[in-house]
Formats: sequence, C-alpha cells, structure tokens
Amino acid sequence: MAKESVEDIKLASNGLRGHIAEGLTDPALTHYEEAENVLMKFHGTYQQDDRDKRAALNKAKLDKAWSFMVRTRMPGGRMTADQYLLHDKLGDTLANGTIRLTTRQGVQFHGVLKGGLKEVIATINRCGLTTMGACGDVVRNIMGPAAPLQDTAHQDAQHLAEEISRQFLWRSSAYCDIWLDGEKLDLLEKSTQPEGEVDDLYGKVYLPRKFKMGIAVSPSNDVDIYSQDVGFVPELKDGKVDGYNVVIGGGFGMSHGQLNTRPFLAQPFGYVKRADVPAVTEAIVKTQRDHGNREERKNARMKYLVEKEGIPWFIDQVKGRLPGVEIAPPKPIHFDTVADKLGWHEQGGGRWFCAVYVSMGRVVNVENGPHYQGAFREIVSTLRCPVVVTPNTNLIFRDIDAADRAKVDAILAKHNVPHSEGMTAAHQVAHACVALPTCGLSLSESERVFGGLMDRIDVVLRELGLGDEPILFRMTGCPNGCARPYNADIGFVGRAPGKYAMFVGGSITGDRLAGLEYKSVPIEEIPSKVREILADFKANRQPGERFGAYWTRFRGLGPAPSPEQFHIEFTERAAKLAGQTVGAAEG
Repeated sequence: MAKESVEDIKLASNGLRGHIAEGLTDPALTHYEEAENVLMKFHGTYQQDDRDKRAALNKAKLDKAWSFMVRTRMPGGRMTADQYLLHDKLGDTLANGTIRLTTRQGVQFHGVLKGGLKEVIATINRCGLTTMGACGDVVRNIMGPAAPLQDTAHQDAQHLAEEISRQFLWRSSAYCDIWLDGEKLDLLEKSTQPEGEVDDLYGKVYLPRKFKMGIAVSPSNDVDIYSQDVGFVPELKDGKVDGYNVVIGGGFGMSHGQLNTRPFLAQPFGYVKRADVPAVTEAIVKTQRDHGNREERKNARMKYLVEKEGIPWFIDQVKGRLPGVEIAPPKPIHFDTVADKLGWHEQGGGRWFCAVYVSMGRVVNVENGPHYQGAFREIVSTLRCPVVVTPNTNLIFRDIDAADRAKVDAILAKHNVPHSEGMTAAHQVAHACVALPTCGLSLSESERVFGGLMDRIDVVLRELGLGDEPILFRMTGCPNGCARPYNADIGFVGRAPGKYAMFVGGSITGDRLAGLEYKSVPIEEIPSKVREILADFKANRQPGERFGAYWTRFRGLGPAPSPEQFHIEFTERAAKLAGQTVGAAEG
C-alpha cells in the first residue's frame, strides 16, 4: 500500500484533529504513527527519540526512547517575567531539565514525555503565549528585532510582528479542544472555526510547507531577513514609519539526496506603505497557498515558486488580489551585522537592557562553567524584568533601572556567567543547531561539539590578531541548515559522523551565500583549515575589509550549496537501481 502523503493526511484530518486526543488518553501508546506525527507539528510539537539510546534499545529488542520537543511561539521573542519563569519551571519539571532558546526567537523543550505533553502545552497557553503554529505547514513564529530600543522603528517593528502573528494563526477549534478542553484562546482575534468548517485563510490543506517571516531594523540584520520567506525592513519619513521594504523567497533547507533542492537568498519584492503591509503579506501567503508545489514536498517552499515564476509574476499576483494597493520599487537597504548588541545598552525612557551570551542557546547549569539557569532565574525573580530571546539564541533582560545594573552584574558573576568582554567577536555570534541526540535528520554532532570547536578557533583568531574581527561561524548537523550556515563567513555542515562540509565566503551581514571549500573535513582538522584561511585573510585583506568581501575578491566562491555536495552517492545508487544514468535522473 502506498504511503499516505502529507497533503492527504491534512485533508483527512478534520481541522488538524486526527486521532491526537485519543492518543493522549491511551496509556499503552508510547508514540504516534505517521499521520498524527504530521498533525502534531501544527500544534507545536515534534515527536522524537533519543538517538544515543537507539542501538542499545534495538539490541535488547526494546522500543525507542520516545519523547516530544515542544516549541513556544512568541513574536519578536518577547516574554514577561512570569512567562519566562513558567518556562524555566516547565523545563525543570516536565522536560529534560533545560530550555533551548531558538534561532527563531522561541523556546524549545526537549525530552517531554507523552504523559506530560498536554500539561506543558496547556500551561504555555494559559500564560498568554502559545505553541499553535510554532511548527507545521503554516506561518511560523514572526521574528522581530531583538534590541528593545524605544525608538519609532523598533517599536513599530515589534507591533507589526505581533499583528502579523495574530493574523496568521490557524483557526480550527481543534487546538483548543485537544489541549485546553475547549477553553477559548485569547490570542485569536477571530473566533475559531467549529469542527468540520474550513479555515478561511489556510483552506483545507493549509500551506504546501512551512512559511517564515522576519522584521529587521537597519543597520542590524539580526533576524537574517534574506533567509526568510518574507522579510521586512521599516523606512522612516518625518520621524514616523512610512512603509516597509519587502523581500521574498529566502530559505536555506536542502533535502537528503534531492538534487533539485538548494538554499536561496530572498530577493527584493517592493516597498509597501505601512497600512498596507498586513494585506500585502496575506496576499503573498495566499499566492504560495494556491500556487506552491503540492506534488513534490521537497520543492514546496515558496523559494521554489519565486525561482520558477519570478518577482514580476509575484507582484502581479499580489496586485490581482489587492486592486488599488501600490507596490513601489524597493528602496536601498543597508546592514552592517547579524550580531546581537551584547552587554549593557540604554533602552530609552531612562531604562537599560543587558544582552547576555548563552552558549548554543541552552539554558542549563554547566558543570564547572556558567550556571545560566540559576543566574537567569535569579535575575528575573529579583527584578521582575521582561526578557527577549534573540535570533542568535542569547537572552536580553530589559526595562532595568540604572540603579539595578550592579545587581544584574553581581548575579551573573555569582553564577559564573560571563559578559561578552574577553570573548572574541566571532565567538559572540557563532551558533550551532541542536542536532544529536534528538534531531532525526542529523548526520553528525553540532551543539554538543561546537562550543569546544570555537574554543580552538578562538586560539587561532587570537594568535593571528583577529580576536576583534567580526567573522561569522555557524554549524549544522545536516544539510537542512537550521542554524543558517550557508550565509556565514565560514559554515560547517554535517555529512557523516565527525565529518563536515566547509563553506566559505558568506557575510557577517547575511546577504551573500557561501561556496563549498572542502567537501569533507574531520572535525579535528577544522581548526588547521580555518588557520590557513584566516592567515591568508590577514596577509591579503585591504584596509578595513571584512572577511566575506576579501574572500569573494581575493579567492572567489566555490560551488554554491547543493545536495550534490553531500549525497550525490545516494542519487547515483538510486539511478543505478533504476537503470538510469545520473544525468537522466537529474533531468
């Protein structure tokens, strides 16, 4: 019997209900089968197993160590003090003892058992946040500029993030019925649609794939707008936000062995007046809903539709849905970094914010290292300050009185949590995805090895006198690129246990794709490869030239990221079995 497609599963799900509720009450059920596994993502949770334990359990002929990852949706990464403390407690009591700050400004819980799943999701909703739409084929968490500055551009960007987030929540009452026992979700501006009715925005089968948006305030591109399906940048006029530059069609995911998948940077779409931004955004999403590829899921992201049809076609589609709305030519955009503003900064209104580096976004008490969990819990409990999760998976404590700065510093020092002083500029912005043991796609380690790798790279940077140079390093455990390695100055992408493809030549501003430099490098050899590259940079750069600009000028980019660089052997094997040549298979 043919495997049921995701589109068929969505169509038959009765508004994303499936048999999720029945499974929650069945004590004999350790995990869900494929249909419910697909649907659970829309509710904000992924089913996973502990891959560290797979071999031993399989040898003992036992079931996998099943658990769930739960993800909170919170526009612009904003949380109140109570919301943060609640997440901290849930991580301790119903997850694996930690919380993970994400590159989409959310919070993830790992290791949630099925018996605690409903309690985790219900508790998150009752604190004013939600998991609805944090995963699945819908508009995901809306990213916004992390710095809580009280200027017009930053405030409007956050308002827009919240506005669009509410606009694109899916409407089926299934979520409230399953997780909240029918209790109304206050976040929904429109009432939920009763069982059997069709979502007026997403339709019966929702979007072809996930859909990501982010808002950046120049000159900071912390949300990486060129990696988004839709990105926004505000433009001021007479001290007010006049409109937004819009870019579309970004996305970095590649699929194992699928040679027609690859990363794309978003392209300029146009300039839209502020009042028209929500309507234009909805028209863009509906264009993807109606024209995105539903036959081949690996090519269903909007980036492939933009590549196929082009920007002029997309503009015509949007205008056709919104007669009279002007889409003007895009205005110039300038960015100087994707990094966070770490340390202390004036926020405005007499308040301050403190951005604290969190290694790999993992809020945990590290043995013989920083006690992030203890420090953050004490700061928030003592000062009752709201927090912001940054796109670089750091944490900002905001709305702090000048008189309380010393208290924050003392608590951080007490728990051995360092400020950014003394860290290399590269280490401050470096990041890795979660990967093993919970990610089912991972081919190699990422989070668990990247901190140690960066310590070794720091030695190289300091020896070369480049400790203050803003060079962007990122790592992922597979080609899917969740930590966005493909636009980093130097990116490492897992291709086998302990081995990584090495991409070079992206940009600290996030607006250029890197090229393949080495197809497979053992992790222990990476620092020496980095040393060779950085020594050339130091010797041949022009005055003030940043690494990415030097690389493309002096060395040139290697082949653009593509699945051939990882899994061509899989394609060759499949083609041979099918009696084809690789060329025929690709054509």
